[in-house]
Amino acid sequence: MTSALVIVDIQRDYFPGGAYPLVGADDAADRAAELLAQWRASGLPVIHVRHESREPGASMLVPGTPGGEIDPRVAPRDGETVVTKTFPNSFRATPLEDVLREAEASALVIVGMMSSMCVDATVRAASDLGFDVTVAADACAAPDLEFGGVRVGGAEVHAAFMAALASAYAKVVPAAELLEVSA
Repeated sequence: MTSALVIVDIQRDYFPGGAYPLVGADDAADRAAELLAQWRASGLPVIHVRHESREPGASMLVPGTPGGEIDPRVAPRDGETVVTKTFPNSFRATPLEDVLREAEASALVIVGMMSSMCVDATVRAASDLGFDVTVAADACAAPDLEFGGVRVGGAEVHAAFMAALASAYAKVVPAAELLEVSA
């Protein structure tokens, strides 16, 4: 079983100073970078996913802006696949499934931004497509949110989404556990 690392939207707008900073983004990017180094050293497939906002007047993840760039810690190298998307689900209207099938990847390790949006949508879709999915929880980050007048901190948002994914869609583990397995 080939395991591919799918890095979702670790882009500069999600970090301090960006248009929409997430809680724990720097730590998550550091964990993702550790996994990326391991996957590269093992010669396993690595897929980078980058979101591009196409709506007129978009304030984040705009193509050609610094905030839309992939963070240098996880930047693609020559020869690594980059999939560009415009929806939260990394599979929707992209070649991601074909790229993974061509690489004969039946297992995916998914990391990235935002736990509550693009990571969630991508993990659920991957599971529905029959992939064996693992999420490195500490290599993902979420924003503070508000609903119905209730503020929910980013750490709690992240925990709620990881718990939901772990209940039916993926194995959810710390990055260190994956580094031990693939070392």
